[in-house]
Amino acid sequence: MFFAALFAMYFTTRSVQGPKIWLESTGLLNVPFATLNTTVLVLSSVTCQFGVFAAERFQLRRTGSPFDFRKWGMREWFTLTFLMGAFFVGGQIFEYANLVRDGITLSSLSYGSVFYITTGFHGLHVVGGLVAFLIVLGRTFKAHRFGHSEATTAIVVSYYWHFVDVVWIGLFTTIYLIK
Repeated sequence: MFFAALFAMYFTTRSVQGPKIWLESTGLLNVPFATLNTTVLVLSSVTCQFGVFAAERFQLRRTGSPFDFRKWGMREWFTLTFLMGAFFVGGQIFEYANLVRDGITLSSLSYGSVFYITTGFHGLHVVGGLVAFLIVLGRTFKAHRFGHSEATTAIVVSYYWHFVDVVWIGLFTTIYLIK
């Protein structure tokens, strides 16, 4: 419901402000970079799911070479997912810095307010997911054995991560692709 309200805010502000401000502001977005960043986030859902598959097999860690992905365990897949999510957040920060340099700030235009609020709240949700991955990984080092409870925790965290990715696909489409 929260993200539905953010989408409503975006479209309402866009319709009230008119196309001129929106065209000028969206022209400053780095769509190729945002596409790369989005691709990394979407692929992190794939690596997360591979981690879930390993957790469902109760395979905590890799059983072979670090380069043999088929033998990776949940730790390796979730670590890679964490790194990809951190890359996404870093990319968002990089994009924010460039937009501020170009004069799009939270208080400069209504477009800036809507852009930073929608993408910022999504970014906070991604950071929450990253914290959840750290908690899951930390618990695996504390647990005496990797069992059903630990696998269930990994699965629940993956649901959240997939949700965050789906929301971003909607935000990316709305903000970067619909002109």
